[in-house]
Amino acid sequence: QVQLAEHGGGLVQGGGSLSVSCAASGRSFSRYAMGWFRQAPGKEREFVAAISQNGGSTYYADCAKGRFTISRDNARNSAHLQMNSLKVEDTAVYYCAARFAAWGSYEDLSSQGAYNTWGQGTQVTVSS
Repeated sequence: QVQLAEHGGGLVQGGGSLSVSCAASGRSFSRYAMGWFRQAPGKEREFVAAISQNGGSTYYADCAKGRFTISRDNARNSAHLQMNSLKVEDTAVYYCAARFAAWGSYEDLSSQGAYNTWGQGTQVTVSS
């Protein structure tokens, strides 16, 4: 089983860009689909994006489409979320998650219960 650790959060001005990364330790990272979720203060955790084991397929929530890009580097056991045109409402703790199962539908990959392992989260704050 992999262990996950997010990096790269911080404070950015509205309209700016930020990239968060997820470093995985353990074996067989390439066998896991990866997802990014976020949780804003007072709100439930929500799906942001997911990427298949080989990086060939992705899903995005509506809040992320056109602004965020998910990617992964299996050689370096890492996943990334590039966020552009950031808005104040993107302020949240961002979590990466790993799913040890076959790639599936959007409904599958956007569900928190589909993931086996979670990171501790990294804070992203967007100022106005």
